[in-house]
Amino acid sequence: MARFMTQVIKDEILEKLNLEYRYKLLNENLIPILSEDQFDFLKTIQEFCLKFEKDNNITHGPEEDIYEWYPYFGKEGFITRQHNFEVIGENYNQYGLAMDFMRTLALDFFDPQLAMSFGATVIGINPIYEHHENVPVRLEALKELVTGRTPGCLLITEPERGSDAVHQLTLCEEQNDGSFLLNGEKVYQTNAPKSKWAVAYATAEKNNGNKMAQFLINTSWEGWNCERVLIPWVPKLYLGKENLVNLRVPKEYVLGGVGKGRDHLFEGLIPERIAIALRGVAESWGALSHAIIYANMRKQFDKEILFFQGVGFLLTDLWAKTTHLTHALLKFCESYDDKMRKYEGNLPRNISESMVAAASQYKYSCAKLSERVCYQCANVMGGAGLCDNTLMHDLLNISRIQEIIGGARQIHSFIMSRGLRRMFRNITT
Repeated sequence: MARFMTQVIKDEILEKLNLEYRYKLLNENLIPILSEDQFDFLKTIQEFCLKFEKDNNITHGPEEDIYEWYPYFGKEGFITRQHNFEVIGENYNQYGLAMDFMRTLALDFFDPQLAMSFGATVIGINPIYEHHENVPVRLEALKELVTGRTPGCLLITEPERGSDAVHQLTLCEEQNDGSFLLNGEKVYQTNAPKSKWAVAYATAEKNNGNKMAQFLINTSWEGWNCERVLIPWVPKLYLGKENLVNLRVPKEYVLGGVGKGRDHLFEGLIPERIAIALRGVAESWGALSHAIIYANMRKQFDKEILFFQGVGFLLTDLWAKTTHLTHALLKFCESYDDKMRKYEGNLPRNISESMVAAASQYKYSCAKLSERVCYQCANVMGGAGLCDNTLMHDLLNISRIQEIIGGARQIHSFIMSRGLRRMFRNITT
């Protein structure tokens, strides 16, 4: 349990707010909906986190470097479980989007900023996994990322393009030997200043999405210039602003040549946005676990504050909404896993388009849920929910940026409106 500065919560309450009790509360809620395999995997990660926290005297304080923890979690296969990664010799038995949901729940309870950092690494892992083509240097990068030897990052967002991922300004110029020179700026890439490997998008013609390409970059190469962008709400995360100056990408590091980048970008939208939704739900459960335990122990006017209707009824409303979205997300993840297996990773276009729209729905809804639940739970706890004695501090801060990352709220509203148009055309033509 974090104790950064001045303790304001009584010992007996603070003790019950520790990771073990919060995990128990989460598990009590998930028993009815998880399969035996899902629940066993969730508990496996929880047990690792409990032991890691105890053995390393982790306080989740501001002085701790979450990037130092990468190798330990990577060794256990807890960076990602979206794939089995047999291609790099890992061969995880428990994998898929549903199992990654379990991983996210356990890790977000342990440390929300670490979980967010892992999420940024995963969206760098996925395009390499999909397009490694058994090229040795790509497999080497994939293994280092999956096993936690280094964080990873994905370079899409630009200073003048924000959520507009298609009309990019960063240019790529093909050379006679098949290599490319990259020039341009990217910004807000989580993990970038700490990453050895980056996946980047650029275009052969500014603002032309049909001429985009996708590249794997070793950040030690000449032409990579990265400085940290400090986001005060996530002080332990390193976000970057990159200036690419004649950065040469050898041919074997080109994941998708000119004309393929757009397709590669869109194929990653479903798992990327669902992963953000999963973290939003995990954060909601994290905040609820704090507030429910606190409200059952904190007394005011000689009565546990849970029994005041303004507190108890508010928590039940937030609890119900979080439970409902958890059910829905789990169903989506299981359906996605089934379809990926059925179609051997190549979803038919109509299914993919429907799932892209659904992923935007979940990302939009879960981000709003997280912002509301974390704020209201902190409010229920009064000053104890705002000070730095617990992880409510991190949860409240991270919940404020969930609507921005992975495409701002307005972008997802736009995608959903386009989905309504596509659906209308499908049923009337």
